Amino acid sequence: MDEEYDVVVLGTGLTECILSGLLSVEGKKVLHMDRNDYYGGESASLNLTQFYRKFRPNQSPPTELGRDRDYAVDLIPKFIIASGELVKILVHTDVLRYLEFKQIAGSFVYKNGKISKVPSTEVEAARSPLMGLFEKYRAKKFFEFLQGWKEEDPATHQGLDLDKDSMRKVYQHFGLESGTQDFIGHALALYLDDDYINKPARETYERIVLYTTSMARWGKSPYIYPLYGLGELPQSFARLSAIYGGTYMLDKPIDEIVLNKDGSFAGVRSGAETVRAKMVIGDPSYFGAGKEAEGGKLRVVEDGKVVRAICILKHPIPGTEESDSVQIIIPQNQVNRRNDIYIAMVSSTHKVCAENIYVAIVSTIVETSVPENEIQPGLHLLGSIYDKFVTVSPIYTPVADGKQDHVYITRSYDATSHFETVVEDVQDVFKRVMGKDLELKKREADVEQ
Repeated sequence: MDEEYDVVVLGTGLTECILSGLLSVEGKKVLHMDRNDYYGGESASLNLTQFYRKFRPNQSPPTELGRDRDYAVDLIPKFIIASGELVKILVHTDVLRYLEFKQIAGSFVYKNGKISKVPSTEVEAARSPLMGLFEKYRAKKFFEFLQGWKEEDPATHQGLDLDKDSMRKVYQHFGLESGTQDFIGHALALYLDDDYINKPARETYERIVLYTTSMARWGKSPYIYPLYGLGELPQSFARLSAIYGGTYMLDKPIDEIVLNKDGSFAGVRSGAETVRAKMVIGDPSYFGAGKEAEGGKLRVVEDGKVVRAICILKHPIPGTEESDSVQIIIPQNQVNRRNDIYIAMVSSTHKVCAENIYVAIVSTIVETSVPENEIQPGLHLLGSIYDKFVTVSPIYTPVADGKQDHVYITRSYDATSHFETVVEDVQDVFKRVMGKDLELKKREADVEQ
């Protein structure tokens, strides 16, 4: 460890592994370290023994759950949007060759006490119980407006300006009911709350287009998921980094972030060894995570909490057409909350658990002092639960951009059901480190139906 590197990366979460891969491709000499003996950090996928060791150190996994090696349980539940930014990075870097994907079978939304499928075809839309007959007509006009929008043709704008008019005004223009607004804003545009309604409509328009183009790619749902769990993603980017000369060290405790006299980054100490580098990138857990760091400097602050319940089921989720994998969104207005509740469920089809076992994760942003009570509406939809593991994780954000002291800290994983915010963080850190935008080439991805 006595060499000098361009970049030291701390933590092997997906954000950090994408960055180390991209920077290695850019010709940077990268050393990547993690205190754990496995890849993935907060976004790891664990086998059954690792999983029970993490949540119940004094309990062995029940034998009826099957073989250890059949499991890869995600700690952070997220799906990949088929036409989204993460797929573009996977294609751009050729990391796709290390991965196999399978489609998520269905996307559902909760309304008036029951769940309904998010329509994926015009026939499904016509039959959907989410809207009445006249509301379907108004919604059809709204979607035709989105599909027909041409920047250069004012005749397609119907007097609306996406950059100035709020989404509320757009909804009012088409006379859409509040339940339909919930469906569009939360099940299609995938907003966590209703703050978007009073903002310019442009971003919502782009989010709906992303959802509908992703749905059009393969039908059924707009989401794909890697076989053997999300932990495959950071490992695949680690391989990319290694191909370009990156060095990896797992099970390596990080004892100190070493600074120069002016407070800028100098190196990282592990035991008696110190490695020097021009800059460091790492997840918040390596930088005090809310506590005062070196020299009394606060590097990250807590910006809310996420509660997640990982549930082991012995049946598909009731009311989801026996689907082997689903996303269910419970819009906040439906359960008198400020933030949505998400349910992500996968199964042996995705090589993450034994046959006839289903893993469902219910999550939301914490709003009260009793987080587990807040996810009850989601847990209630699962039917009988074989076992349940609840975590409450702080969301940390860095207080500085790193340009002065060359300490670049990534953000914690939020409660969104997809990876778009992770990629935004990657693009943001990449630009600060490299001084240029991350430019991605376009190609297609293959997905198992």
